[in-house]
Amino acid sequence: MKGVIRTVVGYSGGQEKNPTYAYIKDSTESILIEYDPDIISYEDILVEWSRMHSPISKRKTQYRSAIFYADEEQKKIAEETVKAMKSALGVSKVFTGIEPVSAFYRAEEYHQNYLNKYR
Repeated sequence: MKGVIRTVVGYSGGQEKNPTYAYIKDSTESILIEYDPDIISYEDILVEWSRMHSPISKRKTQYRSAIFYADEEQKKIAEETVKAMKSALGVSKVFTGIEPVSAFYRAEEYHQNYLNKYR
């Protein structure tokens, strides 16, 4: 996406430190997205994410659906995104957590740029 500077695959959302794929502990697989807000907005990124994502089934913590926000404005945008997903899917409930940003741990190298490596 134009305006995305880089993405890093990792783990976040948990309380235990230093999760790995083999020992994910209480964390969730996540993507850290660095972007230029003069080119693309947080909302634009969430809209694109919601097009590629189906949060209609509950999953275990490792694979759960979550949106992490850095401030109250992003929280509001995340809530609006979830509301729009419900409407677009015609459901009353989606399984997407909305949580403040927490510690992020970079995943192992074989997880980085996964789609390009294994297509």
